Amino acid sequence: MVIKVFLASSSGSTAIKKKQQDVLGFLEALKVDYAPLDIACNEDNRMWMRENVPVEKKPTNGIPLPPQIFNEESYCGDYETFFDAKEDNAVYAFLGLPPPPGSKEAKEAFILENLPVENGTIVNGTNDAEDEENLEAEEENLDDDTLKASVKEEEAQEEVEDEEAKEEEEEVTEEAEQEEEGE
Repeated sequence: MVIKVFLASSSGSTAIKKKQQDVLGFLEALKVDYAPLDIACNEDNRMWMRENVPVEKKPTNGIPLPPQIFNEESYCGDYETFFDAKEDNAVYAFLGLPPPPGSKEAKEAFILENLPVENGTIVNGTNDAEDEENLEAEEENLDDDTLKASVKEEEAQEEVEDEEAKEEEEEVTEEAEQEEEGE
């Protein structure tokens, strides 16, 4: 499965450029295979993207802005839904990909899969200490490479967040300097 990210290489909007960089940087940090598809230079890409974004997800003017994310032919979402998934540690679910073993998503999925369900409702009828032991045993079964990948994933996410904070700080500083110069 290839994740398709529709981008505009020659966008005049700084906001769009930052959003595109955020998505691509995060996918690279997670080592997710993706294909960047330019809608500025390729009319076929632009038309395909516009036709395949669901009607309910299109803005009022009907023209979706990049970045738009697809898993093959399935629509995943735009930047805002990607950002929400990132904040909820649910990027793999957002992308329709299985989470790597050892990741937060994998741990949460393991816990949810092993809780008893009655009539569609999760019932906590198990011993919490037993659940913890099962989770620890599952983690011990993971090889060192998987755990290292999980740590790298978390470090990459922290780097992206640090970079975003740094950029915001620089913008605020520039705005303050411009205001001082204007006075």
